[in-house]
Amino acid sequence: MSLECSIVAFNSGMSLAMRAIMNLRAALPVLVPKAVQWAETHSRLILGSGRPLSEQESQVARAVGVTSPELIRVLDVSKLPMPEDPILYQAAVATGMLGPNMVGLTLGHGIYICHGHCTLRLISHELRHVYQYEQAGSITAFLGVYLEQIVTSGYQNAPLEIDARNHEAR
Repeated sequence: MSLECSIVAFNSGMSLAMRAIMNLRAALPVLVPKAVQWAETHSRLILGSGRPLSEQESQVARAVGVTSPELIRVLDVSKLPMPEDPILYQAAVATGMLGPNMVGLTLGHGIYICHGHCTLRLISHELRHVYQYEQAGSITAFLGVYLEQIVTSGYQNAPLEIDARNHEAR
């Protein structure tokens, strides 16, 4: 069965949600390397073009556990980039990781924030993801764990997302 088929394959004995989870889980060995390549490319772009953290943002970064706030860059964009690879695109949208309502995305020490959405709450959430990347040691290591959590628990219930929400400044 091709990867495209494994993402959309149906088994009449299961709910649609369960089929989607099982199909995405089966596709992880192919999706993770694609996601890592995409994330590393965009991380380099942000690090090359983004702005450093303000003093207040650096304080927030330290407060949420970031060890190297000086390495972080933030790039203000009109909308978050979407993967061009059709399989990766489908998976990102299906899991809720990327889409029209998303306004922030962290890739290593690089953070995309959509115009007009750079609030203390959002930046603290994204900075906690930077901390998580630092703890994992690399984009590859982080995404392997993160994507498994998203597929297993859903975006809202993934432990790394819950942790980031718990560290949002209010």
